[in-house]
Amino acid sequence: MPAQQRAAHALTSAPLARCHWCTDDPDYIRYHDTEWGVPSRDPRHLFEMLVLEGFQAGLSWITVLRKRPRFRELLFNFDVRQVAGMSDDYIDALMQEPGIIRNRLKLKSARQNAQAWLKLDDPVAFIWSFVGGTPRINHYPQHRDIPVSTPEAEHMSRALKKAGFNFVGPTICYSYMQAIGCVMDHTSDCHRYQALSTPE
Repeated sequence: MPAQQRAAHALTSAPLARCHWCTDDPDYIRYHDTEWGVPSRDPRHLFEMLVLEGFQAGLSWITVLRKRPRFRELLFNFDVRQVAGMSDDYIDALMQEPGIIRNRLKLKSARQNAQAWLKLDDPVAFIWSFVGGTPRINHYPQHRDIPVSTPEAEHMSRALKKAGFNFVGPTICYSYMQAIGCVMDHTSDCHRYQALSTPE
């Protein structure tokens, strides 16, 4: 193979550049490449991610991702009405399930958050109101430049707590905003940056 062709082949076969936090774990790569930072206005997905972000508290996100399929099975694919109606007996049964994160406070919080979600007039508009309804596009060159919270996340945290939600501190809220695309924090060297850096 001529040198020029070898160079072209090397370029096309080189691994894609991704955000610093994304490891070579297939679950992480799939989540990073297809979901993280993509604007979502699907109420079921928005509720799912809020619940999962709460379960992540004190744990790594990869732990949550690996348990996500089982969470979907046992939490009714995050149907908010069914989660809101979970009985204490059902939560007791979930505490025996090794396929999820067995934390009673977080499981009860999922139910509490579902009940609070149902009281919102328009949950999608409410969640997106903290960025004015349009994704906040950031242009951070390196992962270390990305904050762990922002004034918008602090505002969301206060508003959610006032509305009856739990496990919604500012850091969790900012991670949530990143996950659902309210803010776009792919670093500028990431292969997803260009596609997601144009506002909707």
